[in-house]
This record gives sequence, C-alpha cells and structure tokens, in this order.
Amino acid sequence: MKIISYNVNGIRAALKKGFADWLATENPDVIGLQEVKSMANQIDVSIFEDLGYHVYWYPAVKKGYSGVAILSKQKPENIEYGMGMGAYDDEGRTIRADYGDFSFLCAYFPSGTTGGIRQEFKYAFLDDIYGYTQDLIKQRPNLILSGDYNICHKPIDIHNPIANKKTSGFLPEERAWMDKFTSTGFDDSFRLLNQEPDQYSWWSYRANARANNKGWRIDYHMTTPPMSAKVKK
Repeated sequence: MKIISYNVNGIRAALKKGFADWLATENPDVIGLQEVKSMANQIDVSIFEDLGYHVYWYPAVKKGYSGVAILSKQKPENIEYGMGMGAYDDEGRTIRADYGDFSFLCAYFPSGTTGGIRQEFKYAFLDDIYGYTQDLIKQRPNLILSGDYNICHKPIDIHNPIANKKTSGFLPEERAWMDKFTSTGFDDSFRLLNQEPDQYSWWSYRANARANNKGWRIDYHMTTPPMSAKVKK
C-alpha cells in the first residue's frame, strides 16, 4: 500500500498548478491532505473520483483556512471527522479512515509562528492529540498518524538548529513532546529507513531557501510498531 501525506496549502491553487496530474502519476492508495483551505462544494471532487478515489473532506468552519481531507482508492469501513474536541474540530484538524484492523489518521497540527495565543493553542493541541492517540491505539493498534506536525524533532531535521532554537516549530517544549510521542507507541517511519541529513519537507519562500535546500522536516508518517514492521521504501 502506498500512502502519501501532502500539505497542499490550498487545494484550489494546487489544482491550478497540476495537482491532479501529479496525483495520477503518483497513484497512491491513500493520500492525506492538509491545509485544503476550501469547502468540498468549492471544488469539483469528480476530478478525484475519476481517478478512482473516494473523497472525504473535513474543512474548517472559517472559509479559506486549514482543513484536512483523505482520498482513498479503497472505501473505508468508517470515517471519523475530528477528535470530538470543538476548538480543534472547528479548524478541521484531523480526519481518520478505518480499514479492517488498520487506521489512517491525517492531521494538520497548528502553527505557533504568530506567537502568544496561537503558540499556547498549539501546546494544548499537542497535549490533547497525545491523549487522543494513546486512547485510540488501545482500540486501533495498527495506526498511522500522517500529516504536517509543524515541528522539527531533532537537529538533523532542520537546516540551522542553532539559529532556530527559539523559533516556533523547533522550541524545546515542542521537541520534548516529540520525544514523548515517539517513546510511547509511535515510530518516525522515515527515520527507520533514512538517517541522512538534509532531508526536508518544507522550505521558506524567502532567500532562495528551496534551491539552497535550507529546509525543515515537519511532515511525518508516524507508525505504531505493528505498522512500522511493514514500512518499505
């Protein structure tokens, strides 16, 4: 099974830039999308259905903001929209698909880059999604939590760890949460296969960052041990 996680930063803009062609070429069995920034009725979902996907959309209440979605070749037995926590569900932060004894959870973690209130909101989300997933793996032990975590875990995951040590996304408290998360039931599946430096998933638009590969690895497929044993390149 091929699973992709992708922060599209606005699905309508992504479609104009060739996202559907890219999706047809990559042909994943399941793809989790973050920051869709649209209601389902604002796009032509038949674009995805024509490629063989069942489409599940969970937008934020606020239009043009946040939101997640799952596109799946196989129809899930169950779709769970949100975590049952209004503050996060109103922002369309999580969506889960259950297939037999396997579950795929797509999440868009809050950013704290504006500081203050939003950083505190991010910390609250981290606490609550930790509790949610710890309860979930008792019922659904074969679990993948994929998405944009908005956190670099270790110095190897960011191009300049010293300069960014006080930057949201690489704060000690955020990294400590990742330590806890990956020591209590989840593995960073990418690092099971690749320990090389300079492997990033996000680059700033400024200072020619992508061309110079000055990036951050903030997107993850976190797997529980039964799923980690099945990870392949």
